Amino acid sequence: MTPTAAALLAMTLSIALMVAAAAWYVAPWLKVADWATGLTVLLWVHAFRYVALQIFSAQMFGFVVSDAGRNQIAWGDVIAALLAISAIVALRHWNRLAVPILWLFVAAAALDLANSTILGIREQLFQSASGVTWLILTFYVPALWVSLALLVWRLWLGQPALSARKAPDLA
Repeated sequence: MTPTAAALLAMTLSIALMVAAAAWYVAPWLKVADWATGLTVLLWVHAFRYVALQIFSAQMFGFVVSDAGRNQIAWGDVIAALLAISAIVALRHWNRLAVPILWLFVAAAALDLANSTILGIREQLFQSASGVTWLILTFYVPALWVSLALLVWRLWLGQPALSARKAPDLA
């Protein structure tokens, strides 16, 4: 099996398992969980997207990605991580900016994930991915897509009036 075929199989299995777990466990929990708590849990998956900065060292050790592609992947993920953290803080304090920040995060994260996917296909990144980079591509990226889909679904269902509710106890 080629490295690309193995990575695509691993990514497909990751997506299938994560969708099953989301459908069986996460979505039912999100329906009954406090709105802000549910969204916060999903955002924490994205708060660690700065791990993409490892692409700078991966490139030095054989991960074949163009400098422009490297920069798009790394900085797109850092921006998404910062927006996720901003949304977590806004939800924690029931700030009325939480919903606009959430939608900004969704737009930026979806754009970044789509752009990185297209870039990865165009530059054939699975062929040289190994170690942490391989795990990011085959496990973390599917987790990002599934959690983003759940976040959009939960946002689409609507939210309570932020000013009328007290901040959730997330401590």
